Order: sequence, then C-alpha cells, then structure tokens
Amino acid sequence: MLREDVFRSFDKIRIWKKGDERAPHKPLLILYALGQLSRGESNCFAFCDVAPALTSLLEEFGPARKSYHPEFPFWYLQNDSLWIIDEVDRLKRRTGKNSVTKGELIKHDAHGYFPSEIAEQLQGDPSLIADIALRLLEGHFPSSLHQDILDAVGLDLEFSALVTKRKRDPEFRRRILTAYEYACAVCGFDVRLGSQFVALEAAHIKWHQAGGPDEESNGLALCSLHHKAFDRGAFTIQSDWTLVVSELAYGQRGFEEWLLQYHGLPIRPPHRDSYIPNTKFLAWHQSEVFKSPPRDLLGCT
Repeated sequence: MLREDVFRSFDKIRIWKKGDERAPHKPLLILYALGQLSRGESNCFAFCDVAPALTSLLEEFGPARKSYHPEFPFWYLQNDSLWIIDEVDRLKRRTGKNSVTKGELIKHDAHGYFPSEIAEQLQGDPSLIADIALRLLEGHFPSSLHQDILDAVGLDLEFSALVTKRKRDPEFRRRILTAYEYACAVCGFDVRLGSQFVALEAAHIKWHQAGGPDEESNGLALCSLHHKAFDRGAFTIQSDWTLVVSELAYGQRGFEEWLLQYHGLPIRPPHRDSYIPNTKFLAWHQSEVFKSPPRDLLGCT
C-alpha cells in the first residue's frame, strides 16, 4: 500500500451527521490509536483500555452530552475499512441493530486494530502518523485546540511535512478586528507592539470545520486567552450578548479576573448592527462547544 493510499483511507472516514451536531468520536479514536503507535505500542487496542481514554477525550474536546459512548466509534470504524475487531462474530448484537453494547465489548475483552497493510505503513513512518493526525485536526477542530488534543493523546507533529490546503478568507481577521475596533469583545484587550496588535485574534463562533462562514456575523474579536477559553467551551455568548461561564470552569489565580468577573455581563458589541453575531451561530456554540450547564446568573449585575 502506497503512502497516498493510506491518506485516502483516513480521508474517507464517514462521520455521523444529524443537523449541525458535532460527532468527533472517530477522529478522536484514531488520534488516540496513532498516539499509541507513535510511542511504539502494539497495533492492538483493548476496548477496556480505549473506553476510559476515549470517554475522557470526548468529555474534553467533544460537545457536552448527558452520556458518552466510546463503543460507537470502536464498533462503527469497521465500516470505513480502517478497523478490525478480533473474533467479531462472537459478539452479541443489540436487538434489531448491527451494533453491540459497551458491556458486550468488555465482557469478551474485545480488541480492535488497524489492518496490517495500514499498520505497517504507520509503524514504519513517523511522518505519516504526524501528517494523518494533522489532517484529522484540521478537518474537525479549530487550531486553538490542536496542541491540547495532541498533548492528550501523546502525539508529536515534529515529523509532519504537511502544509494545510484549507481555503480561508485572508480578510476574515482584518474584517473582524475592524468590526470590534481592534479590541477583545470580552475584556477590551488592545495591546500593540509598534504598529502590530499582539495576541488579538478573530474567532469563529460556529467553527470553520463545522461549516461556519467567514463573515462578520460569525466572528468575534478576542484576545488569545478568551479565544482559547471560548473554543474550549469555558464560556459562551447568549442571544442577548450576555456572557455565561460554564459550571465546570474553576480556578484560583486569574479565574476571577479573566473569566468569572464577566459572567452575566454583555460583551462589547461591534460598531455596526450588521456585524452583530447571528443567533443561529451562537446557538450552535451553546449546544456543540459550551460545557454546560452554565453557572447561576442570580446576583450578577
């Protein structure tokens, strides 16, 4: 199997879709497995080991849900010809469905692995692992989360030679910063170094990877700290522009000053009404990124 054939195999994974809901389960499972291979581990992944690790990844980098199901990607990745489960016929299917329960996978100590022709390529070429990981990250997560995910799965992209080909509007940053008069919409940060603004970024409300457009109504000017916190779901913006902080966010030094003090307060609006964030993009962030529930707004002024 050629290197390009391996790329195509990973590029063709099918992602579950229901409206605008995020489903990063398969990408996160693959990144976890690539991390294991990059450290010389065997191409054989026990579900009892994968389940807690993948659940943690889904809690950290997936949308907030009442429950998480690591068994779904572990099972359904087989349909992409990228994954094999040993002795699959011994596993009892769920009634009326071609899938199995988490308990069934644990009961039979199920193991999954990449097909041998793919695993051999990955194990013999660290740069291939790095390039596939980068393609997955670029396809499913904003750049502000890439290093956090890499750290979580133990991957190093040092060997990657891949240059992203994603087409983005080069004017997006300029237009968003202009709309917010070159200051963070949350804290007003507007530091310059000479003629250049420092650590001031244009954030997508609905991620580019989820089909969010490069337009003013889908953007916010945020300092790098609030951009990262926004993409991680530490806070969101309601339809009335009120900022709300996740109940899961906490800390000592800096938490009050940089996040909690803005809870329940409106963000700084753009200078033109047509640039005001679109409520449908805000609603997407609230359901697919924000780590709900929000903190109580009682007592906020």
